[in-house]
Amino acid sequence: MIERLAAMKTAAPDFRLFWDNAYAVHHLTVERIEIANILELCARHGHPNRAFVFASTSKITHAGAGLALFAASEDNVRWYLARSARRIIGPDKVNQLRHVRFLKDTAGISRLMDGHRTLIAPKFKKVLEVFHEKLSAVAGVKWTRPKGGYFICLDVPRGCARRVVHLAGEAGVRLTPAGATHPYGKDPEDRTIRIAPTFPELPAVAEAAECVALCVLLAAAESTATA
Repeated sequence: MIERLAAMKTAAPDFRLFWDNAYAVHHLTVERIEIANILELCARHGHPNRAFVFASTSKITHAGAGLALFAASEDNVRWYLARSARRIIGPDKVNQLRHVRFLKDTAGISRLMDGHRTLIAPKFKKVLEVFHEKLSAVAGVKWTRPKGGYFICLDVPRGCARRVVHLAGEAGVRLTPAGATHPYGKDPEDRTIRIAPTFPELPAVAEAAECVALCVLLAAAESTATA
């Protein structure tokens, strides 16, 4: 898919990809998954200026106090700097130094993210265990088993996602809005829910996963009854 985006023909010569590489180092297993380099692929296929790549350390160090990152071709970097210079005096050099001293190098980032994995991987594992136990036999239900990042994508029967989110909210479990995974928040099938188990403690994650699974079962039963 990444190579197809880099190589595809476009109607507009100035077509651009705004590439959010938010989870490049957020691994959930000992295997470190490397995402294809969109800049290299675009250049290889004759579109060196196609991609603007964005990332940050907000989910690495501290949300709201991280460093923003931007990568692009030399032409695009030159274009960006010519415009950003009129809007800001300069970057927060003290925060940059803080990050350099804390993270130090690539190995330091890896050590920190191994600590992240120790904290959050058990939470993902618990959600997947509950979903497997409660939802494996339910038609139209499936979910991802991510090796990195911060989310599990849960697909419920068509037309049920908003109902599941509503039921879970009534039971005290707040989910990201149905459709959050789609442009403008509009899921044409109303079936995808993004599960984010990173913040609560493990016992709370287990209870929340049970609640979500029961809400899926109830919404699916309601949908079948009214079909």
